[in-house]
Amino acid sequence: MGSANKSSTARKARIEEMRRAEQSRERRNRILVIAASVVVVCGLVGGGVVLVRSQSGDGGSDTAASDSSAKGKFVTGEDGVKTWEGKLARNHVTKDVKYASEPPVGGDHNQAWMNCNGDVYTKQLDNTNAVHSLEHGAVWVTYNADAKKADIDALAAKVKKTPYTLMSPMDDQKDPIMLSAWGHQRTVKGASDPDVDKFFEKFVQGEQTPEPGAACTNGLSQ
Repeated sequence: MGSANKSSTARKARIEEMRRAEQSRERRNRILVIAASVVVVCGLVGGGVVLVRSQSGDGGSDTAASDSSAKGKFVTGEDGVKTWEGKLARNHVTKDVKYASEPPVGGDHNQAWMNCNGDVYTKQLDNTNAVHSLEHGAVWVTYNADAKKADIDALAAKVKKTPYTLMSPMDDQKDPIMLSAWGHQRTVKGASDPDVDKFFEKFVQGEQTPEPGAACTNGLSQ
């Protein structure tokens, strides 16, 4: 019990640290937006046009790759967690992306992320927005029609009190309840499955996060 409490305290401290980093990042972004607006206005006055690229991701492509996650494969560890072995692209795109898994665990995505500050959605999400949330270090809980209502309600309660998480239905996934993080995924038996807490502990703002401390607020919501 003592070890579990220490682990929980450490995770809460890590999340609080990420929240402070997120707030600092948002303040910095506001300053950059103001500065960029001034530059744009000055450029237009002078007859020039300034293009402001998005801050997040590896690029700003306007077209989606046919499959941004196909160069690799899942490898299942002894703990039951599947890890994607291969490169996961991180370009911002404006079209649909054909992902290698459902739910996806990474790849090209929309520049707008889904809010993931313990947000529970009742409708299926656009994968390209949810993948951006994974890039920010969120854990995504998904379920299909075979999931029990009691499990859905219990998981929703857990998500609502856990920053850097989100939850939504996913009609096409093969298992009733699945947990996804950037590059990692697993199936769980239900809300009381101990692997739920283990996955949250390891992957909420975990080492896999491409953009640690990035915002999970001020994005899209249903």
